[in-house]
Amino acid sequence: MRLTDPLRILFLGNTTIDWIITGILLVGSVVLLYGARFLAVRRFQRSADSTGSRTGDYALTFLYRTKFFFVLAIAFAVAHSHLALSSKVDQRIERAIIIAVGLQAMIWVNALAHYFVVAYMRRNANDGASITTMTALGYLGRVVLWFVILLIVLSYMGVRPAGLITGLGVSGIAVALAVQNILGDLFGALSIVLDKPFVVGDNIAVDGFEGTVENIGLKTTRLRSTAGEQIIISNADLLKSRIRNFKRMAERRVQFHVLVEYATPPALAAALPGELESIVAAQANVRFDRSHFKRFTDTGLEFETVYHVTTADYRTFMDAQQAINLAILRRFRGTRITFAAERPTVAVTVAPNAEARALPAGDARVKGE
Repeated sequence: MRLTDPLRILFLGNTTIDWIITGILLVGSVVLLYGARFLAVRRFQRSADSTGSRTGDYALTFLYRTKFFFVLAIAFAVAHSHLALSSKVDQRIERAIIIAVGLQAMIWVNALAHYFVVAYMRRNANDGASITTMTALGYLGRVVLWFVILLIVLSYMGVRPAGLITGLGVSGIAVALAVQNILGDLFGALSIVLDKPFVVGDNIAVDGFEGTVENIGLKTTRLRSTAGEQIIISNADLLKSRIRNFKRMAERRVQFHVLVEYATPPALAAALPGELESIVAAQANVRFDRSHFKRFTDTGLEFETVYHVTTADYRTFMDAQQAINLAILRRFRGTRITFAAERPTVAVTVAPNAEARALPAGDARVKGE
C-alpha cells in the first residue's frame, strides 16, 4: 500500500506545501510591515522632537492611523500571488483588498484633515471667525474626499458611479423629505459659517438664553451660560430667533431717571441738569450726552440723563453707574433737593447686554431698553 505524501495533498487546487509557503509569506509580510512601521515611527518621532518638522508630524499622523486590516490586506496581496486560484476567487480577493485600501485611505484623510484643522485653530486661537470657518471647511472637505474615495473603490469593484449617483439622486429626494429637520440644521450651520452672525467666543442672547459660544456644529450650537451650564440650540431654531451679539458692542448707551419732590424750588430744578452733567462727566470712560427736566409725574419731577460708556465691558459700566449714584446721593444730601417721597427711585435703563440684571439694592433698579 502506497501512502500519499501529506505535502502533496491538493486543497482548492493547491498543494499543502503551497499553502504553508503562503502562510509563511503572510506572517512574514505582517511582521516585516509592522517592523518597518515601528522603525519609521521612532525615526520621525526623533525628527519631530528635535527639529519640530511638520513633515515628521504628517508622517506620524499617517503611521499612527495605519490599521491592522490594511497591513493584513497588503501582506495577503503579496502572499496569495504564490497560489493558483480560480479567476472568481482572485476577483473576490482583489475586491477585498481594494475595500481595505479604500477604508484606510478614508482614515488617513480624516486624520490629516483633523491635524490641519487643529493646527490652524492653535495658531489662530484668538480669532473666533477663522476657527468657525476652518471647522466647517474641515467637515466639508472630509465629506467630499470620502465621497471621492468611495466612488473610486466602487469603480474598481465594477459598480458604475454614474448609475449610483443617479440612484442616489432619486432616492435622495425621499430621504430629504424624511430628514428635513436634520437638513435644516445642516443648512443652518452653513449659513452661520458664511454669514457669521456670531463666531466661537462671542457672547450672545437668544430667546432669553445668554451665553458664550463654545462650538458651532453641523446640527447644534453650544453656549456656556454665565451660570456655568451648557445651552444647546439647534442651528435651524437659532437662525429663526432674534440674536443679540454683545461681543460686537463698541460702547454702551445708558439712560437713567431721577425723580424729585414737587416742593423742589424752580431755581434748584433748573440747575439740576447741570449738576447731573458735572457728576456724569467726572467719571472715567464716560461720554456725557444730555440731561433734561423731562416731565411731571404723579409723584414728582422727572429728570432724564443719557451718557455713553466708551467700552463694552460690563464691569466698567457698573463701576461708573455706582459712582454716579453715590455722587447724586451725596449732592442731594447737601441741598434742598429730595427724592420723591412716595417712591424714591433712581431708574437706570441700559442697552441690552449679556450680564445686565435687576438691582434690588436701595433706590436704584436696572432694566433692559
